[in-house]
Amino acid sequence: MADKETVGGGDTGPRETAPTSAYSSPARSLGDTGITPLSPSHILNDADPVSEQQTFLVVVAIDFGTTSSGYAYSFTKEPECIHVMRRWEGGDPGVSNQKTPTTILLTPERKFHSFGYAARDFYHDLDPNEAKQWLYLEKFKMKLHTTGDLTMETDLTAANGKKVKALEIFAYALQYFKEQALKELSDQAGSDFENSDVRWVITVPAIWKQPAKQFMREAAYQAGLASPENSEQLIIALEPEAASIYCRKLRLHQMIELSSKAVVNGYSASDTVGAGFTQAKEHVRRNRQSRTFLVENVIGEIWSELEEGDKYVVVDSGGGTVDLTVHQIRLPEGHLKELYKATGGPYGSLGVDYEFEKLLCKIFGEDFIEQFKIKRPAAWVDLMIAFESRKRAAAPDRTNPLNITLPFSFIDYYKKFRGHSVEHALRKSNVDFVKWSSQGMLRMSPDAMNALFKPTIDSIIEHLRDLFQKPEVSTVKFLFLVGGFAEAPLLQQAVQAAFGDKCRIIIPQDVGLTILKGAVLFGLDPAVIKVRRSPLTYGVGVLNRYVEGKHPPEKLLVKDGTRWCTDVFDKFISADQSVALGELVKRSYTPAKPSQLVIIINIYSSEHDNVSFITDPGVKKCGTLRLDLTGTSGTAVPARREIQTLMQFGDTEIKATAIDIATSKSVKVGIDFLNY
Repeated sequence: MADKETVGGGDTGPRETAPTSAYSSPARSLGDTGITPLSPSHILNDADPVSEQQTFLVVVAIDFGTTSSGYAYSFTKEPECIHVMRRWEGGDPGVSNQKTPTTILLTPERKFHSFGYAARDFYHDLDPNEAKQWLYLEKFKMKLHTTGDLTMETDLTAANGKKVKALEIFAYALQYFKEQALKELSDQAGSDFENSDVRWVITVPAIWKQPAKQFMREAAYQAGLASPENSEQLIIALEPEAASIYCRKLRLHQMIELSSKAVVNGYSASDTVGAGFTQAKEHVRRNRQSRTFLVENVIGEIWSELEEGDKYVVVDSGGGTVDLTVHQIRLPEGHLKELYKATGGPYGSLGVDYEFEKLLCKIFGEDFIEQFKIKRPAAWVDLMIAFESRKRAAAPDRTNPLNITLPFSFIDYYKKFRGHSVEHALRKSNVDFVKWSSQGMLRMSPDAMNALFKPTIDSIIEHLRDLFQKPEVSTVKFLFLVGGFAEAPLLQQAVQAAFGDKCRIIIPQDVGLTILKGAVLFGLDPAVIKVRRSPLTYGVGVLNRYVEGKHPPEKLLVKDGTRWCTDVFDKFISADQSVALGELVKRSYTPAKPSQLVIIINIYSSEHDNVSFITDPGVKKCGTLRLDLTGTSGTAVPARREIQTLMQFGDTEIKATAIDIATSKSVKVGIDFLNY
């Protein structure tokens, strides 16, 4: 009888969830045996240095943010100079435009039209009836964080309610950045810059799950930044790690210290925090180059103060998420070690926008706001832009009210919808801290504005409190507050009040660009991050000898007189375990039946670290290695054939390899979280 394909420890097939107890094992239902560990199993933790095959002329980092995006670059020949995109077309009053809003516009035929301010302004100027045909998307990055079962098919909804594939939108956006950057580089170099000369770095939140990180890589491949065959050309960097790398390079004049422990730059803690920013912006304005770039020299290491083993927390607060990472310095090279796995949540500045929307619903009715968003999408965007600039004016000690202009079409549409005026709605609403001014504005008291920030800031402080309870974090020296939301004085004050006595709180002056600049530095020297925490437990499905009393009876499989326990999860690495970059973990297996012609090894992952079987709840298949054992004459093959399986960890990508020791045949696979 010809041998059938053998399944390594059973294949759960399309069923991903844990079955009920009265099920038959996946392996048994296929009527086949699989692989079994060779005893003793080799466990070699070789941290092989990852060889850099390629040299690039330039590193371009893209900070693809929830609310705004930008890029920066550095030539590998002059790594100390980081060039930051200086001004985007368009721009808002009162908002620095080194980044552009993460908004994208597709034509009614679903072709890419424009990105950023350009997309927003064009959409805005369309006739309202025409605008309904166009697909306008903003703040769509959050979808990757909030979708539990992300796949290549996941949809996004445009402002007009039409659905479009998320992968397409992300690819369009990245392609736009690619074209902008290559054009910029060609202009600078005076000759055409090829994509192959560029190493790309894209930043993602550290708290994103693996499928979302992989999704970003797939979108970049689709946009032509790199290809699966040349995957080293693209680095997916974790946002707080990038910020951490940059913060270590700061010099004192680039920082504003919030703690009362020291006077920095002639400012004491009692001076308003805002003064430091104003001064920094003025400095930048005066030194503006004639070309469009701010070139920054970041060679001066700041801390003679930082010693071997010192720990610090990076709090990256952006538009969508807040990411907390704890790092430790390892001297002499100043490498970073991640001490505690990244935590955080959806507590970005978007939360403040949601609170504002809730307030509008309370005053004008949810039914009206929903209708207004669909019927007058451009006016809704206008209203949120007006809110954004007032939001940036909120401060702890502010006493005068903040005025938000209501678009004319809001006032007009409300009258048609309800039959009475906006002013009437405000009088009737019992919201006493929002008034109507005769100039056609909503007047919010400072307290009302601060109340919109409160839920989001409370969540951040709460999360930090939990983090500071952890033993690894108790002796932290510094807390870096970075990301766009870190510009908010209300957040700065809250962090200072809660943690100023535990550690020194430091904010880089160009706080919104910290991640972007750090990502460039990371691309220039990816080896600076040495140790990460594995976000998941990884292993393969195997057969073990059945042990009475230890193994559940429903896992018993008898084959040719041998009693096997099926579906065993053989662990390579546990969730939250420290992993050196490029670390190889090896295991050796042998076919459970010597005459097998094909071996299939299935790779599984789980968020839990105590996994016993591949059928446990939450275990997902994320890769398959298929090794052909034919092509050797029976005499040359040893009785116990060794199949060596290796997993290489560390980067946001994981690679697995299986080698048939007898024939030196091998197969490789990248771990895949989107297609299983």
